[in-house]
Amino acid sequence: MEEAMSTFDAENTESHGEYGADQIQILEGLEAVRKRPGMYIGSTSSRGLHHLVYEIVDNAVDEALAGYCDTIEVVINPDNSVTVTDNGRGIPVGINHKAGIPAVEVVFTILHAGGKFGGGGYKVSGGLHGVGASVVNALSDWLEVDICSDGKIYRQRYERGKTMYPLKVVGECDPEKTGSKITFKPDATIFQETTVYDFDILKQRLREMAFLTKGLKIILRDTREENPQEKTFHYEGGIREFVSYLNRSKTPLYDDILYFEGEKNNVFVEVALQHNDSYTESVYSFVNNINTPEGGTHLVGFRNAITKTFNDYARNNKLLKDSEANLSGEDIREGMTAIISVKIEDPQFEGQTKQKLGNSEARGAVDSVVSEQLTYYLEQNPAVAKTICEKSILAQRAREAARKARELTRRKTALEGMSLPGKLADCSDKDPKNCEIYIVEGDSAGGSAKKARSRATQAILPLRGKILNVEKARLDKVYANAEIKAMITAFGTGIHEDFDISKLRYHKIIIMTDADVDGAHIATLLLTFIYRFMPELIKQGYVYLAQPPLYKLEKNKNVWYAYSDEELDRILREVGRDQNNKIQRYKGLGEMDAEQLWETTMDPEKRILLRVNMDEETESEVDLTFTTLMGDKVEPRREFIEENAKYAKNLDI
Repeated sequence: MEEAMSTFDAENTESHGEYGADQIQILEGLEAVRKRPGMYIGSTSSRGLHHLVYEIVDNAVDEALAGYCDTIEVVINPDNSVTVTDNGRGIPVGINHKAGIPAVEVVFTILHAGGKFGGGGYKVSGGLHGVGASVVNALSDWLEVDICSDGKIYRQRYERGKTMYPLKVVGECDPEKTGSKITFKPDATIFQETTVYDFDILKQRLREMAFLTKGLKIILRDTREENPQEKTFHYEGGIREFVSYLNRSKTPLYDDILYFEGEKNNVFVEVALQHNDSYTESVYSFVNNINTPEGGTHLVGFRNAITKTFNDYARNNKLLKDSEANLSGEDIREGMTAIISVKIEDPQFEGQTKQKLGNSEARGAVDSVVSEQLTYYLEQNPAVAKTICEKSILAQRAREAARKARELTRRKTALEGMSLPGKLADCSDKDPKNCEIYIVEGDSAGGSAKKARSRATQAILPLRGKILNVEKARLDKVYANAEIKAMITAFGTGIHEDFDISKLRYHKIIIMTDADVDGAHIATLLLTFIYRFMPELIKQGYVYLAQPPLYKLEKNKNVWYAYSDEELDRILREVGRDQNNKIQRYKGLGEMDAEQLWETTMDPEKRILLRVNMDEETESEVDLTFTTLMGDKVEPRREFIEENAKYAKNLDI
């Protein structure tokens, strides 16, 4: 029996030998980060690359929040490494008894180590998982840290997370001077997409950080040869100035920026708000200086307070009749720009990505601070209160009108047979994954596109003329517009609160306009509409721009298409410049016959599509850009054009 047993055993282990106890790998500390970077920084694209800087800056901002640091300097060096210097207390250099190595080495080489857990060092902090500094170190080719403390400069270097030498003293500094200087170079083997820092992306986020920490000075400097520049962000007014910055391109309804601050249940609350004459709401919420794009308990508390306080005021002061319904939250928030910033000792987020706050105490704290202070404010400033209430009552009426208009536009059930718009040439395939819809300007291009398309998967919706600029129109107007109605019906998702991405009928929405100024304008109007009414489509990457060719070159019966001047130049160099070249510049899509249009712009094998994308992190900037360009005010638009004119191409001059 024993014998039989042992042979069975041997066989068994041999056949499954690849998976024994030694096959279970233990990823030691930072190796885990290098193996799965996405888990720690979200992605290894440009977004993750910039995230490294924020992790280090966040730590410096935490020093500022604790009251020890007032200047942070971020420098992009010529080799695309980044140096972050702060004048805080400096990372401790003493020996950490538990690990037996200096504290600075612990911070950079051990995951989940930091001063944010014990409660002693920091009251509030943006860092949550204690992985910031060590993750940056793990994902860098090299990282050097210099610390000024007790009149000495300490230095340590790491390469790919490994310590190169023990912490050493490399010089002296003023005994009064303290702080840390961290330089790191991201590892190109991890960030394969790009390791080049973008000044503008950093600028947006650092500006946001400076707004949220009043009095903190953040200097961003680019020392790369091609484009040296410097920006300083320093706002004494904190989030008040943030609101006025976001409202630059709009006309405020009143001069004051309402500002409330207070502390309740250990939650420090700051809120700033102002209404403007637009119809969109821009409310941004932050916890310990970190943006929470999905809101959370602090946002719920804010909304409750706003709705309740304004309704009470409007009722007590007879601005709302007894017979009229209460104002809804969205009516009051129409045209409101607000920043909600809370500081909490122990923030609980829903999900690893810190997009939504879950602390229940935040809700009550924001609610009580805002309700109380807003009630006082409205009592003391009846003119402002009346302005806001009147705007909200108008919004309520418009919403009613819009609701009625919307009920007419809603795609009814099959029984009622609300058909698709008449001008839409739909595709026969019913699986949205395979389908695409081309939005084309004018019937002439629409005609060629209908002939050219692949019937199974490509739908064509021609639009007449320029669609309505939704930035300047109220909802009821938007719904009544035939072109917009046609788009809403064709996409099938509904808009605003009825929006349901699962009902999207096409997974590619392709905007195909002429390659001239008018075409660009129509594309912008369409993007404004999609961004304002169905932003999810852009966030999830369903919206594209088609690239029609600019030139056609014929020579000895061969045909080439060029999509830019550079490309034309390249083709001409290849085929030679002589008398046989016939070059045609396309003014518009209508000049192409169906065959050419298919070849160049619609054939999935050959066409060029540009995907329209946006990040949560840059949402406030995207918002600002749309209002600047599409809103009423001329001055900010002029500034924008002056700043960005150098990037403009393909102008019809």
